[in-house]
Amino acid sequence: MSYYAKPFLSLAMRSNKWIGRARSVQGNYRYISTNLNNDLIVSILGPPNAGKSTLFNRLMCKEANRAYKLGSEKKGSRSRSQGRIGYRNPSKRPGGAIVTPVAGTTRDRRECIGRIGNVTFRLVDTAGVDGEKLDFAFGKKGKDSMDGAMIRQTMEAARKSDLVLLLFDAKVGVTSDLSETIKWLRKISHEPKDNEEGNPKQRDIVILANKLEGDRWASMDNDIVMDNLTEISRAGFGEAIPISAEHGDGMAEVASLIYKMTQEKRQRLGLPLITDDEDETKKKEDDDDKEKPLQLAILGQINVGKSTLVNALLGEERVIAGETPGLTRDAISVSWFYKKRPVQIVDTAGLRRGLKRERTNEIEDLAVLDAMRAMKLADVAVLVLDAKAQYIQRQELAIADAVVREGRSLVVAANKMDLIVDAEYTKEDFAKAVQEQIELRFPMLRKTPVIPMSSLHKQNVNRLMPVVFKARDRWARMIPTGMLNRWLEEVLDEHAPPSQEGRPSKIKYIIQTKGRPPTFLLFCNVSSLPVNYLRYMTRHFQDSFSMYGMEVRLVVKKSAENPYKNKKPPKVTGIGGWQGRQKRLVAGLKRSGTVPQKGKRRSRQSVKRR
Repeated sequence: MSYYAKPFLSLAMRSNKWIGRARSVQGNYRYISTNLNNDLIVSILGPPNAGKSTLFNRLMCKEANRAYKLGSEKKGSRSRSQGRIGYRNPSKRPGGAIVTPVAGTTRDRRECIGRIGNVTFRLVDTAGVDGEKLDFAFGKKGKDSMDGAMIRQTMEAARKSDLVLLLFDAKVGVTSDLSETIKWLRKISHEPKDNEEGNPKQRDIVILANKLEGDRWASMDNDIVMDNLTEISRAGFGEAIPISAEHGDGMAEVASLIYKMTQEKRQRLGLPLITDDEDETKKKEDDDDKEKPLQLAILGQINVGKSTLVNALLGEERVIAGETPGLTRDAISVSWFYKKRPVQIVDTAGLRRGLKRERTNEIEDLAVLDAMRAMKLADVAVLVLDAKAQYIQRQELAIADAVVREGRSLVVAANKMDLIVDAEYTKEDFAKAVQEQIELRFPMLRKTPVIPMSSLHKQNVNRLMPVVFKARDRWARMIPTGMLNRWLEEVLDEHAPPSQEGRPSKIKYIIQTKGRPPTFLLFCNVSSLPVNYLRYMTRHFQDSFSMYGMEVRLVVKKSAENPYKNKKPPKVTGIGGWQGRQKRLVAGLKRSGTVPQKGKRRSRQSVKRR
């Protein structure tokens, strides 16, 4: 029977090219948490192609939103799925919003943790706003259209913000689209925030004139830029701050503004103010006490219902969803609480084969790169399948292979079950059929949790999160060494490892080196074990400890050699050692009266004659 059923730096010490980025922290990673109601919320608005995403990437905290290299990205490593999910790498950007010269690249509102010195805040990137979209969003045709959904997301971001940074291209000037945006912002500037209790305060709106590098624009004879700055100052939001989001010019004024407004909000809410000599050790201890959120990535092919599933889980229209394929581009991360447990859920773009993508479409390649980065930072990945296909496609198997090889836990959501489930064919039959197909085509993923659902009608969606939390707990589990070695005895009693190099293979003991993903070290008398025997051990391990939907890594390590194996035996000196030899020499001297020559031994016959 089995045993297991740093402080805010003075801006005076900074140059005008102070970039406002968080300091890079070498060594241990510290989780930075923010509170939606207590922290300053800053949103970036403006017309299309004004540089909003570039400013978003510059103010983003690289420590809290960093993407790191894992095993699959190491030089020389190859993956079975790389040929199908592979992407051309047009730019080695270190994460953040997708930035291209194409107007309208950003569609959803993207949130992250911004940081300037020791001041953290919520930063929101939005889609470009123009006058036609504003009128179209409130019409009958704009209710279900993509443009209408984009504007509604932007408006929601502005309404929930404490500070709105209105960004425009200073070399283009005030256009009709910018004028319509200013009119709409002027209407909402006096509305109190929806999510602020106690003493509500009207939001502040600051205009940023982008794409003004250096000081040459102020000294040139061409007065176009100065005229544009004079014209925008008549909007009623004060004078514009000249900046360059790409080069970091003018960021010191933006940093001073955010720092001032953060202090004002904390004072208004009765919270302690941020000081320059704030104790970083105390902050680190406070962060360690908090429960870290579950990182959840929603993956799948195009138009399988990923965004609809995210909206169904959140209970609101947080991301753009529709029948048009390829709506999602950026990996949209949303902070959420499920039964008082923090969750960081990430909606990603659809993953198509590289051959099916347009070679000139750089945006889709960047979207795939962003989706793969979200998968590598996740604890659990949910693979969304389309029930209409009626079978597991090769691309979906490639995505599952990439998740498992990266060491993440996998949960399958079989979406759109309302299209095939009826009285004779139940959702349990549907889930069993999906599980059998996965096991038939990918044996390593047998018994992977499969949740049949319909995200559009919110059927069975509530079953997903309990399964996700259980998968995370199994993935992070640390098993005691004694229990592992009892399991190893059971495995060896059933089936011993085959001989290697003409000698019997022996597995001495096993230890777990880490969780997330579960990794184990087998100490053997050989340097490697056959692949089929490791598969047998993996299968037995999954059945014993219920480690389904993840890769169990068994690493073979050859034990240290016997230190006396190659050592030459000591030189033989006869019976009794050197003491016996000395006694024999003394006895011979007494008998013969002469000292025997060194290196010569008397024969037995001569001794007997005497």
